[in-house]
Amino acid sequence: MRHAITVLAAAVLLSACQTASPPAAPTSTPAAPRTPASLQLAANIDAYKALVAQQIMAANGTYTFSGRLPPMLPAIVVLDLSVGPDGELKSVHVHRSRDSDASAAALAAVRRVQVLFPPAGHLMRRHAKTFDFSETFLFNEQYRFQLRTLSGPQ
Repeated sequence: MRHAITVLAAAVLLSACQTASPPAAPTSTPAAPRTPASLQLAANIDAYKALVAQQIMAANGTYTFSGRLPPMLPAIVVLDLSVGPDGELKSVHVHRSRDSDASAAALAAVRRVQVLFPPAGHLMRRHAKTFDFSETFLFNEQYRFQLRTLSGPQ
């Protein structure tokens, strides 16, 4: 664990020392880039879920809504996500839903995130290959969503 953090810190320091080079031509399957926000280490599971939820919301601005939730939510979707120790999304699937359109929208929202999620290795159980958690998508009448992790008390 210490070794992984040391390697990560060294990579960050080395990347900061490099001079800018012209952008490379896009490849058919680009690797998910790291951003400074995704290098944050969450102190606990709730903090980790909040970081992931912020990334999902940021990647889906036109598909979200803010403010109070409507009294009746037309659709609620619970997704199960599995993230590797480096923050790579390993799998995502619908855990609970009664609306196939909302399920498809929630899955698409997670897949729109073009950067790695924050590193999760320090939160993983011993010998686990992935960090597994769920996120709840709360949909309004226009099929825009809020994430339960960020919606707060209503």
